[in-house]
Amino acid sequence: MTLLINNADVEKVLTMRATLEALEESYRRLDAGEAVCRPRIDVRLPTSDPAKTYQWGTMEGGASAGYFAIRMKSDIVYEKRDGAGATQEKYCSRPGLFCGLVFLTSVENGEPLAIINDGVLQHMRVGADGGIGVKHLARRDAEVVGMLGSGGMARTHVEAFACVRKLRKLQVFSPTRANREAFGREMAARHGIEVQVCDAPEQVYRGAHILASVTDSSDPVGDGRLLEPGTHLVNIGGGGLPDAASLARVDVYLRFGNAPPPASRPDLVFDDEHITWAPRAGGAGKGRGRRAHGVSLADRVVWLADLVSGKNPGRTSDQQITYSERGNLQGAQFYAVAGRIYEAARAAGLGREIPTEWLLQDVRN
Repeated sequence: MTLLINNADVEKVLTMRATLEALEESYRRLDAGEAVCRPRIDVRLPTSDPAKTYQWGTMEGGASAGYFAIRMKSDIVYEKRDGAGATQEKYCSRPGLFCGLVFLTSVENGEPLAIINDGVLQHMRVGADGGIGVKHLARRDAEVVGMLGSGGMARTHVEAFACVRKLRKLQVFSPTRANREAFGREMAARHGIEVQVCDAPEQVYRGAHILASVTDSSDPVGDGRLLEPGTHLVNIGGGGLPDAASLARVDVYLRFGNAPPPASRPDLVFDDEHITWAPRAGGAGKGRGRRAHGVSLADRVVWLADLVSGKNPGRTSDQQITYSERGNLQGAQFYAVAGRIYEAARAAGLGREIPTEWLLQDVRN
């Protein structure tokens, strides 16, 4: 039987510590040549509304003697701009609904094992990446988090940081007062830490050992001029990169890795975060011809495998400013985390079973 696993089931079985373990194991297997993934690929098509674009996105990966997974998204995307800046909005069918699924299969016999809603998984795996960066590159005594943003991604990032450092204080700002105040109360209760809800973004930088910009903004929201010595940076949103002033001040840049090239084309190397196909006629929304960033700071990059092996020390001073990001390894995340979810859901009797035969056929494809 194949399991249909919804977000409520994922919340019951997936912990942040399990997510961190699954991702670090997956990255190790990639480095050892026991796993593979490809970069995220988007296909963008114009809709009848010139302001909106249809976007189909997939990323996939798997490991020998284990699982394979493909994550797929079907979105209508558009940009919303107001006095606070621009955000990328999306929906499927109608605003407030989204279509993101992970299809998990067995590497041993090809059997479809599970179809999993990706919402909770998505927040957990991105938060865990932030935690891995903090684990390996933040100061050992890091205990104060400055947070720009108060949504779902902010929640999982605080959770991940708390798994790898003993947090004492959170300083948070987001544009809507009610949201940041509710987030502050929740984080104080959940993690037993002091929380300062800030009235201005510059306040989150003061004394912060970890600075996380975790927003849905299309534009960078940080201000590198405010970074204090020793800060570790994590960035989600903002076009994929911190602001230019922050990048200019980074001393050590941790990138987890790059997706390997195709076996048939070893020369075809991509470090892009995603690759987009779109028709030349009719356009396909903002950014159609713009490359997604690859290795941001080639002169300061440290690779996760070299840190873990001890080949590179990474941070060598508490005064250094550091920055971490995953790279284009998304496909390596979904098989690893989805496999954990599937095993835990099966053991707990969660999920809805459907006959696997419904997904099979006797006509050779």
